[in-house]
Amino acid sequence: MVRVDAQKRWYIMMKIIKVLLSSRPKLLSEVIRSLIEHQADMEVVGEVLDPLQLLRFSRQILVDVIIITPLRANGEPKICHLLLAEHPRLKIVTQSASGEVAYLYQSGQLKKRIDEPSGQAILDVIRETVQPSVN
Repeated sequence: MVRVDAQKRWYIMMKIIKVLLSSRPKLLSEVIRSLIEHQADMEVVGEVLDPLQLLRFSRQILVDVIIITPLRANGEPKICHLLLAEHPRLKIVTQSASGEVAYLYQSGQLKKRIDEPSGQAILDVIRETVQPSVN
């Protein structure tokens, strides 16, 4: 019988979370990209700025999460509902350009405000929703 310690088991079971970025301005996009690329369990699979391209790209490539910034003043990008209707397993994180407000959108659920939306808080929310712990 082969024994596998807990850390090795975690790496074997780890799923790479595929993230699509739709971020403006460029500096914010670079910060988010760098944050994601430094995670062993996440990868940026592309970046799209135009909403129509975002819809097309999401149909061509399987992604787990889309991060959309900046969040508009009205608070809710309409594209979230279109994307979730087509891809019910998709998770969408929206964030204001100032970084003060962020929300998580999931199919069949109300949007969830991410309290104190630091980079780590957003990473934690992504992990919790894409890779829920099995107890």
